[in-house]
Amino acid sequence: MDIMYLFVLGFLLILATVDLSVGVANDAVNFMSPAVGAKAAKFRTILIVAVIGIIVGASSSSGMMDVARHGVLQPTLYTFADVMCVFLAVSATDVIVMDIFNTLGMPTSTTVSMVFGLLGGSTALALSKMITEGQSYAELINTDKALTMIIGIFLSVAIAFVFGFIVMWLARVVFTFTYKKHLRWTIAIFGGISITSIIYFLLVVGMKSSKLGASVGLTPEYIADNRLLMLSVIFVVAAILVQLLHLCKVNIFKLIVLFGTFSLAMAFAGNDLVNFIGVPLAGLESYLDFTANSAGVSADNYYMNVLAGDSTLPYIQWFLVGAGTIMAVAVCTSKKAHKVIQTSVNLARQDNGDEVFSSSRVARKTVRNVLDSTSFVMRFVPAGLKQWVNARFNTEEAVLEEGVAFDLVRASVNLVLAGLLIVVGTSLKLPLSTTYVAFMVAMGSSLADRAWGRETAVYRVTGVITVIGGWFITAGAAFILSFTIAMLNHLGGIIAMVAVIGVIVAVMVNNNRKFKKKKEEDNVDTLYRQLVQSHDKQETWQLLQQHVARTQSGIVNYAREAFAGITQGLMQDDVRRLRSVLVRTSEEKHMWKRYRRKEILGMRKIDYLLAVEKNTWFHLGCNSNSQIIYSLKRMLEPIMEHVDNNFAPLPQKYVDELVPVCNDVDRFLQEAAHMIETCDFKNQDELLVEGNALKSRISQIRHMQQDRIQSENTNIKLAMLYLSTLQETQEIISTVRHLLRAAKRFQQ
Repeated sequence: MDIMYLFVLGFLLILATVDLSVGVANDAVNFMSPAVGAKAAKFRTILIVAVIGIIVGASSSSGMMDVARHGVLQPTLYTFADVMCVFLAVSATDVIVMDIFNTLGMPTSTTVSMVFGLLGGSTALALSKMITEGQSYAELINTDKALTMIIGIFLSVAIAFVFGFIVMWLARVVFTFTYKKHLRWTIAIFGGISITSIIYFLLVVGMKSSKLGASVGLTPEYIADNRLLMLSVIFVVAAILVQLLHLCKVNIFKLIVLFGTFSLAMAFAGNDLVNFIGVPLAGLESYLDFTANSAGVSADNYYMNVLAGDSTLPYIQWFLVGAGTIMAVAVCTSKKAHKVIQTSVNLARQDNGDEVFSSSRVARKTVRNVLDSTSFVMRFVPAGLKQWVNARFNTEEAVLEEGVAFDLVRASVNLVLAGLLIVVGTSLKLPLSTTYVAFMVAMGSSLADRAWGRETAVYRVTGVITVIGGWFITAGAAFILSFTIAMLNHLGGIIAMVAVIGVIVAVMVNNNRKFKKKKEEDNVDTLYRQLVQSHDKQETWQLLQQHVARTQSGIVNYAREAFAGITQGLMQDDVRRLRSVLVRTSEEKHMWKRYRRKEILGMRKIDYLLAVEKNTWFHLGCNSNSQIIYSLKRMLEPIMEHVDNNFAPLPQKYVDELVPVCNDVDRFLQEAAHMIETCDFKNQDELLVEGNALKSRISQIRHMQQDRIQSENTNIKLAMLYLSTLQETQEIISTVRHLLRAAKRFQQ
C-alpha cells in the first residue's frame, strides 16, 4: 500500500512541474501584457525582467502555503488516504483546466482553479464522512476561510475595474495623449508615487518575511513602527531622482513599466506559486509524516494533524527556487503564453485593431444602456468643463508606433495599480487572483482612455464578458471535476487513480495537438494594423487597396476550393468531405464579417472625395463576397442532407455532364482570383466572356434536365437536387463576374 501512495506522490510532483508550466503560461498575461502592449522594451528584455521577478518572488512565497494545507479542509479530520485522494484530484483538475484555457488563448485564474478544486475535492470526501461517520459539513470544511477567499477573489474584479478606471482617468487628465509635452511639473510626482508604490511591495512586503530584510534591520516590527516615515523618505528620494533623470532625457515611463513588470512578476510568484506547488508539497509533507509516524496504523486511520500547523517540510526554500526556475523557463518558451498575452492586449488596445471577438446581444444592450446613461448625465455637466475634459482626452492626438497597442502612460498605470492591489492581498495572506486584478485594471484603464469607441465597444464588451464568463466556468468546472475525481479515487482506489493519470496524459496530448493545428491556421492581419496606424491618407488608401484585393481574392479562392469539395462530395457520395466544407464555410463567413468591418473602417480613413468616388464599387464588391458565400451554403445544405441520409447517389449520366462543368468553373475561378490578387485586369473582358459562355452551357444542361424530369421516370428528389446545384453554380459564376467589375473599378 505504501508503494501505491509513493507512486501517487511521484505523479503529484510530476503534475506540479507540469502545472508550473501550463499555469505560468496563462498567468504571464498578468505581468507582461502592459510592457508588451506598450513595447516598453524589446520582448527579450521584458522576458529577462519578468524572469528575475519570478525567481525573486518564488523564494519568498512560503507564507502562502497555508492555503493549500488548511485553508479549505480541516486536516485533523481527514486521514492520509483522504488527503491523497483530494490532492491528486486538485492537481489533476488544475492541470486540465489550465491547459484547456491556454489552448483557447483565454486568461483565467490559477487561484480560482486551486481554491474551487480544493473545495470540490474536500466536499466529496466530506459527504462520504457525513454519511458514514455522521460529521457535519461545517466541521470538515473551513467554510469561513473558504468563503472569505471566494469573496476576496470575485470582489477583486469590481475593485480592480473601478480603481483602474478612476486612476487612468486622472492620469490622462494630467498627461493627455501628448504626454511628452506635459512632463515638466508632473513627472516627478507621478514617478515618485509609482516607484514608491513598487518599492512598498519590494521592501515592506517582500522583505518582511525574508532573512535578507532582517539582516539589514528591516524586521516586521521596525517596518510596522516606521512605515509612514519610510514611505515619505522613499517618495521624496524617488521624486528627486525621477526629475533628475527626466532632465537627462531618460524616458521615465519606460523605467516605471520595466520596474513595474519586475514587481508584478514578483507579486505573481509570491502570491500564485501556492496554486502550482502548494498541493503537491502538502502531499509530500503528508507522506513523510505518515511514513515516519504511522507504525502499525493504516492510511485509512492516520489523521493529518501535521497539516494543521505551519509547514515543517525540509529544504522548502530549494523547492521554491526550483519552482521559480521552472516557471521562468516556461514563460520564455511557451507559445501558449504569447497567445494569452495577445488576447489581453487586443482587448485593451487604443486603436480599432483586429477584434478577436464578435458582437453579442448582451454587449449591444450594455453599450446602448451606458450610452443612454452617459447622455443623460452629460446634460447636467457645464459646457466649459465638457470642452476642457474632451480636449484632455483628444484621442486624435495619440500617435502610436507600429505594433504598439497603447502608450506608456497606460502601461505604467496598469502595472503600478495592479501591483498595489495584489500587494494588499498577499500581505493579508488571501489568494487574490492576480489574473482578475491585472486583467480588470487593464479593462478599466482602457475604458477610461476612451479606447472603447462606438466602433469597437460591442466587441470589447463581448470579449470582457467572455473572459469573465470563463472565470465562472473555471470555478464551476474545477469544483465539479475535482469532486468527481476525488470521489472516484475514494471509491475506486488504485484503479481509479491510474485511470485519472491516463486521462490527464490524454487531455494534455490532445490539447497540444489542437493548439499546434490552430497556431498554424492563425494569421495575424498585419496589413490592417499598418492601415489603422497610418496617418497619411494616400498611404492609407494604398494599404486599403491591398487589403481589399487580398480579401476578395481569398473569397474567390475559397469558393473554388469549396465548390470542388461540394461537387466531389455529391458525385462520390462522400459525407465527410461535405462536413468539412460545411465547417470551413462557417469559418469563412465569420472571417469575412471581420474583414468587412475592418475595410469599412478603412474607408473612413481615406480622403473624403476619394471615398465618395470608390464607395459604390467597394460595397458592390462586399455584396458580391457575401453572395458567393451564401450561394455555396445554398448549394451545400441540400446536398449535405441528401448524402448524410444515404439517399440514392448521383447517376453516372449526371456525373458525366457535371465533371466538365466543374473543371471549367475551377479554371474560371482560378483566373478570377489571380486577376484580383495581382490587380492586373487587362484580360478581364476575355474572362467575362468566358464566364458568360460557361453560364450559357449550364443553362443548356438545366433545360435538358428539366426535359428529363418531364419525360423520363426519374428520381424526382435527386433530379431536383442536381437542378438546384446547376442553378447555384450559375449564380456563383454570375456573382464572380460582378466582383471582377467592382474590383477593377475600385483598384483603378
